[in-house]
Amino acid sequence: MAYVFGIYSEDQAVPQPNPPPRQVRLFRNNRNQAIRIPVEFELPGSEAIISRDGDRLIIEPVRKSNLLEILASWEPLDEEFPDVDKTLTPLRDVKL
Repeated sequence: MAYVFGIYSEDQAVPQPNPPPRQVRLFRNNRNQAIRIPVEFELPGSEAIISRDGDRLIIEPVRKSNLLEILASWEPLDEEFPDVDKTLTPLRDVKL
């Protein structure tokens, strides 16, 4: 199985929705412990979030939110906004 420059050939494995567990080897990359992720477990994107749950490591892809999703997740504000215009001098009319 080989992965070359982001292109799979027809005889190679591709990421699967729920592949069976697979044993992998741990190795050192300088001071970091690492694993090679088999192609059937490949994650989308170029970044991931890793967390620990007991003796398990959980690796999840970073999902980028768009602005509408972020705004929809916010709770409405109950406080009034201050009137910042009341201390300003009135604008002059400009003739074009």
